[in-house]
Formats: sequence, structure tokens, C-alpha cells
Amino acid sequence: MKNFFSVKDVFNVYDLIKETIYLKKNPYKFNNIGKNKTIGLVFFNHSLRTRISCQKAAFNLGCNTWILNINKDSWKIEVNDGIIMDNTQEHIKEAISVMSLYCDILAVRTFPNLINKDYDYKEILFKKILKYSKVPIVNMESATLHPLQSLSDLITIAECTNFFKKRCKVVLSWAPHVKALPHSVANSFSQWILKINKIDFTIVCPKKYELNEKFSNGAKIRHNQNEAFIDADFIYAKNWSSYLYYGKILGDHRDWMITKNKMNITNKAKFMHCLPVRRNIVVEDSVLDSDDCIVLKQAENRVYASQIIFLKILQSLS
Repeated sequence: MKNFFSVKDVFNVYDLIKETIYLKKNPYKFNNIGKNKTIGLVFFNHSLRTRISCQKAAFNLGCNTWILNINKDSWKIEVNDGIIMDNTQEHIKEAISVMSLYCDILAVRTFPNLINKDYDYKEILFKKILKYSKVPIVNMESATLHPLQSLSDLITIAECTNFFKKRCKVVLSWAPHVKALPHSVANSFSQWILKINKIDFTIVCPKKYELNEKFSNGAKIRHNQNEAFIDADFIYAKNWSSYLYYGKILGDHRDWMITKNKMNITNKAKFMHCLPVRRNIVVEDSVLDSDDCIVLKQAENRVYASQIIFLKILQSLS
């Protein structure tokens, strides 16, 4: 594996999940592969699980790490080309090139502007990072995708279904939020889950919140939440802003919050969310605090999702 940007960089998703579950049982098996190796973690926006899980994953492999919060720990970085830099100190060309000299793997988290759809969906910033880095790049979230989260999600579903040995129904449900959020988790989850043959996958959302078909093609698209929940085995709640009216919130839609009554329609479904989650806006306390909530299992699996990707890249460097 040269870089890890999306599921397209994975040869076989089933094999990767199996290997990750095996690695989870013995997380220190490869703790010598990272000897004298360093993983750099670069954040253009806030992080909790991604930051700590990637650090833990690196430590499990025997790697050193360093962390940089862009525009907080560093000079302000200019990302546009051909600009007179009278308000910024360093250009991304030099910044990424230099950072990549100080590590063996560079993991980067960016964020969409949710203003310019073309800029975000062409992944212009992340493509520059891939271009200027002298070492392999790992996507810790980009403008359109969050592949480490999605791999963790599939590992979690696999653990709860005896590795997809029987067909199950997974519903990705839009849920309300107080501010406009990116599409990266929803896009990425859809892209990964559609690789699994034994999953009946539905996306349910209010009208005009449909995801880009590039990522959702193959999923069943519904607009009635209660109908979509019937017989579901997993409910994955996530908010995202409109793609059609890019980055916009189209009304309140508080009635889309995940409640205990809605979960009762399902087939005793497990509740999933990538976290952080706003209680009693996205999901009711009674759902989040129930025995059927597996958000902590998802969070735990973030370590092993990151670790297997770091391992694959380190092995390719050997």
C-alpha cells in the first residue's frame, strides 16, 4: 500500500477486515516493525478520536509520533497557488515537503469549506498534500471522505454479525444538528459498505439531503425514516449538510432525531455513530445509553483500523 486515501487503495475489503480483527487479538505482534520509524500527524481541524487512536496505533507498532496543529502550532499556511503572500508566512508546497522529511508516514486531516462544492469535491487541498509529500500519506479525513472511520465501522459490524455470515440490513440515517456538517463520514461509510455483498444498505434522509451519487450509487435511498427502520439490524445516525444546496441547512427537521420509539421498529438494531454526538439533538439519551449502543466499540476499533493501515504501509517500505 503506497498511500491510503480511500477504499480504492484497498485490494480486498474482506481480507483487510479479517486481518484487522486478527491484529486486534494480538496488537503488539508487529511492535518491532516501527523501530526507528516516525509517523507525523497533521491536523487542519479539531480531533479527539482520530488523534489519539492514531497515536495509540503507532505506539502498538513501535513507532514514534509527532503532532502538528496547523495555524496553531505552526506558521499560518497558504494553500492557494500564485498568490502574493502578504498575510501568510508559509506555503503548503514547502510546509508539506518539509514535514514529510521528518517522518516515514504522514497522516493528514483536512476539512471542507462547505462553500465551494467544486473545490471540496475535487479534493484540491488533499491532492496538493499527496503531490508535495515525499513519504506515504494516510487520510485521517478529507473534504469528502473519512476512510479510517469507515474501516472501523465495518470492523464493528463484522464483530457483531460473525463476519457477515448472514444477510443483514444497515440503515444510514440522517439526523438533525445545530450547524452545517461535511459529508465525509456518510460518503465514506456508503462507499465502504457497498463493497460488502451480504449487506442490504439503505440511506434515509429528508428530501434535498441526498448524497453525491458517486458515493451512494447502489444504496436504497428513502425519505421516510420510520419505513426505512423496519427490520434494520444496524442504525447508523449521522448529520450532513445538503449536497444539492451545498453546505446549507434546509429547515429544522428535529423530528429526525433517533428515539427509542423509532429503534423499537427495528430488528433490535445496534445503534452506531462516529462521535462526537450531541445528545437529545441527534439521538435520545435512552438510545445512546442502551445496551444496543455500540458507539464505544466503534471508537475502540479506530485504533486497529489505523494500525492495520500503518502496518500495511510500513511493510511496503521494508
